[in-house]
Amino acid sequence: MSIDKTQAEPVDAPAVAADAAPAVDPRLLVREQGFAGYVTEFKRKMRAGDLGALPVVVGLIAICAIFQSLNSAFLGAENLNNIFVAMVATGMMSVGIIFVLLLGEIDLSVGSVSGVSSAITAVMSVTHGVNEWLAVLAALAAGAVIGALHGFFFARIGAPAFAVTLAGLLFWNGFMLQILGSNGTINIDGDGVVGKLTTYYFSDVAAAYLLAFVAVAGYFLSAFLGNRRRALAGIPSRPLSDIVLRTVLLAVAAFGVAVMFNQYKGLPLAVLLFVIVLVGSDFVLRRTAYGRKVFALGGSVEASRRAGINVTLVRVSVFAIAGFFASVGGLFWASKIAAANQSAGSGDLLMNVIAAAVIGGTSLFGGRGRTWNALLGVLVITSIQYGLALQGIATPIQYMITGGVLLATVVIDSITRKTQKSAGRA
Repeated sequence: MSIDKTQAEPVDAPAVAADAAPAVDPRLLVREQGFAGYVTEFKRKMRAGDLGALPVVVGLIAICAIFQSLNSAFLGAENLNNIFVAMVATGMMSVGIIFVLLLGEIDLSVGSVSGVSSAITAVMSVTHGVNEWLAVLAALAAGAVIGALHGFFFARIGAPAFAVTLAGLLFWNGFMLQILGSNGTINIDGDGVVGKLTTYYFSDVAAAYLLAFVAVAGYFLSAFLGNRRRALAGIPSRPLSDIVLRTVLLAVAAFGVAVMFNQYKGLPLAVLLFVIVLVGSDFVLRRTAYGRKVFALGGSVEASRRAGINVTLVRVSVFAIAGFFASVGGLFWASKIAAANQSAGSGDLLMNVIAAAVIGGTSLFGGRGRTWNALLGVLVITSIQYGLALQGIATPIQYMITGGVLLATVVIDSITRKTQKSAGRA
């Protein structure tokens, strides 16, 4: 009886590229080499194109330095406070867009959906006298349903997400104009639920310091307990000194921002809500099975399907999340201008929402990103806008500069992907 040699002979493992960067656990490097381990790991990441948030942080520092040199009021407590409050509306919407980008898709309707949510709230609470809390809940539910509807046409019917959401951009903008009526503008009570989203401040100085302390303590406990679980499981973990160093750096930033808030009016409610959303959404993406499914789809749809993931359900849910956060952002925009009007969701809003996610580090190609990218990206965009406004730069120039920053970010993302492929990491 003959033996099939193709089955009997072992198959050679695929050759590894000669210039491929070796996979090294950074926690091992730091533990074994100390500071030199950081340097070695940094060089390895540079060769592999894994820049992380470094370009964004460096860019943000450069932006602050340039505008502060041009106008000493830029880093003043009042201007920084205005930047932090103004960024929340776009940042909330960017959080939802990040979920979609992780799939490697796009949602062009978020601006129009945000306008619909503000219009629904205003019409129900002001025109028809419905309880404002019920109006807000109805607007948020409408945003989620609209997003799920887009997801259905994309995931179940098979229509391209670009085309579906482009149609949504036009349809929901028309729907918003229809429900606002001929007047086109409905003023919102500044002391109401929506009105206070961007105008309420916790004037007690303890509030800002308490938020900073909770953030720092929460990070330390999370990192420490995570390392402890790794150590018990025999998995490499970072040394305690590394966790302490990171915690100290976070503490400097957090308490510095708290001091800035207390020099003006106190802790803004808008910033507190944004931090809660960032922490919660980051937990969902990085610590839950659902989050892992989202990343898996961004890596390979077919592999995810073979692994038993309900691709249709995850896709629909992601677009529902984007619609929900678009509605949240719309309420913050309505609060900022104390009205729902025909211009809601228009202008450069959609561009800024997508740009914030991409500038912050989320890949347009899917599979890479964190909701914290929304914070970094929207800080960059809002800082540029306020810095240019202080200098009296015209709006067209602001558009051109923001577009240039977005283009540079996309180019960096593309180069990074090519570098990772050549290094054998993609």
